Amino acid sequence: MKKAFFIFILCLISIPFQAQMTMITPAYLQKGDTVALVATARKHIVKSMQPAIDLLENWGLHVVIGKSIGLEENQLAGSDEQRAADLQEQLDNPNIKAIWCARGGYGTIRVIDLIDFTQFKKQPKWLVGFSDVTVLHNHLNTMGFKSVHGIMPISLAKASPEAIESLHLSLFGNPLQYAIDPHPMNRLGKASGELVGGNLSILYSLLGSQSAIDCKDKILYIEDLDEYLYHIDRMMMNLKRNGCLESLKGIIVGSMTDMKDNDIPWGKNALEIIQDVTKKYNIPIIFNFPAGHIADNRALILGNTVTIEVTENCSTVVFE
Repeated sequence: MKKAFFIFILCLISIPFQAQMTMITPAYLQKGDTVALVATARKHIVKSMQPAIDLLENWGLHVVIGKSIGLEENQLAGSDEQRAADLQEQLDNPNIKAIWCARGGYGTIRVIDLIDFTQFKKQPKWLVGFSDVTVLHNHLNTMGFKSVHGIMPISLAKASPEAIESLHLSLFGNPLQYAIDPHPMNRLGKASGELVGGNLSILYSLLGSQSAIDCKDKILYIEDLDEYLYHIDRMMMNLKRNGCLESLKGIIVGSMTDMKDNDIPWGKNALEIIQDVTKKYNIPIIFNFPAGHIADNRALILGNTVTIEVTENCSTVVFE
């Protein structure tokens, strides 16, 4: 009986400790560090990597091209095992200080359970990307590590100077903050919390898995591309029914690009759908933030504490 009581007390003690997990910041990059380029999802040909290589070298960094770059298996950059092996190699290599995913599409979910993060936990490094890379962002978040949601080599040619500079600031540990114009749908207010999220479709697909993020007291960032409007509604309702929206401190809505509708219109655009599903929550919301599947895809340090303030004149996002 005493043993059972002792175990019960330990469980009670451990619950708040886990809820207050401190996010770990990988070492910021310095000139002379090495960055690996890998493909965890769709295939990416070697010759299109040159702009990314030039950029990193201009920043004073060395570049390693992963073995997954140039591989092909239908849509994917080689088999699941090949993509996983490449990512594993870069995670385990102590000389690699950051891993930049070449592109999104689909496929990262097929390798995440093949990865051993033991060495990564001993020597964490930055993982960078967006879209399908949200799988990695969320999985790392559940383990307590920060990562960078930002442009990828495939989007570099069209990226705005501001998007490129924000990635540089994020990786080299410089102050990061944004001030953007007001949007008529914005909900005014101020809040601070850990920034989580990414691509809405990926967040939706991860719910119920060990890679699903905890939304309690967080600032949620969402964006998406090429989805039917009714499916945006379905995904938002899923977040709501899973209790994610109920416990948030604030929301940042990025780009909702190239949305589609049926012959019979849904009746609301993507931003109106999000506004409708979140209308009962008294939290600040920033609409049309410059991040996602657009040229001006500003970097966001996921897992970092941010303060958002939404006023009639301006919306600000400040990273601690």
